[in-house]
Amino acid sequence: MTARIPAVGIIGAGAIGHTVGTLITAAGWCEHVLVSSGTEESARALVTDLQDMAQVISSPVRSRAADLPDLAGCDAVVVCPRGRFTNTAVRDVRMAGLKANAPVIAGIGRMFAGYTGTAIIVTNPVDAMTWLFATTSGAKRVYGVGSATDSARYRLTLAHLLAVPVESVEGRVVGEHGDAAVVCAAATRIAGLPAAIPLQAVHEELAARPRRINQGLGRARSGPAGAVLVALTAALGLTDTVTELSVVNPDHTACRGMPLRFSAGVPTVVDPGLDPAEQRLLDDADRKIRAAHTAVRHHTEAQKDTIQ
Repeated sequence: MTARIPAVGIIGAGAIGHTVGTLITAAGWCEHVLVSSGTEESARALVTDLQDMAQVISSPVRSRAADLPDLAGCDAVVVCPRGRFTNTAVRDVRMAGLKANAPVIAGIGRMFAGYTGTAIIVTNPVDAMTWLFATTSGAKRVYGVGSATDSARYRLTLAHLLAVPVESVEGRVVGEHGDAAVVCAAATRIAGLPAAIPLQAVHEELAARPRRINQGLGRARSGPAGAVLVALTAALGLTDTVTELSVVNPDHTACRGMPLRFSAGVPTVVDPGLDPAEQRLLDDADRKIRAAHTAVRHHTEAQKDTIQ
């Protein structure tokens, strides 16, 4: 990785924003990280911590706090703020933030009207928020990271259940980053060969992993931040890879997690190889995400929303 990206912006200095900033600073492929948050104090605090880290590890990455409009000049922005709400949901946990986070994301989207860089969305429910940001900003390169994390968890889970090296597992999860996620069992391969997938055990562990993280840490950090790093390096043309990201289809009638093959920063949707039953599940996920988008679509026309 020899190219240097001039600037990446981070919107939101919470758990994800902090971890993303740490990874980018350690990676060293970016010249500047600009941080904007709900308060100047939190943005400056994160920048101070990143500056300390850069000095300790001799990273060339320079960080500074910035006003949100200044980030429109960045090559990429990571959008990870969170509205103020208490999540008490026991099912569809990520969807619980829909009403609180929609005005935040829509407000940011309007500030990024006509943005020509890459936007990576992390805020949940990430598929609906990706769609909302793309609609309000008009930006063409908008991706959400939910399915990348789900796919990683699937490969880890399957490797454990089948007692095989995780490197031998080829498998992915598409659709919604949530209860309607679709495990692509029909296309899964172990050491290049089809395998019987224990779907019930897989689904149980996919539900248990984030719950385990939340109970012990309060919120997932490293996994989603790692997915952001992969998405950034792929979309910015630093690496060629296939990764699962939320993406709005060309006619803006759907947004769902799909495998994308990036070559020199240009994405192409890869057929996930679903069987008929899995395709029906993907259709269900589409309807669920579309309903969520419809419920918050009025924010695309609002004149003022508060960014928290």
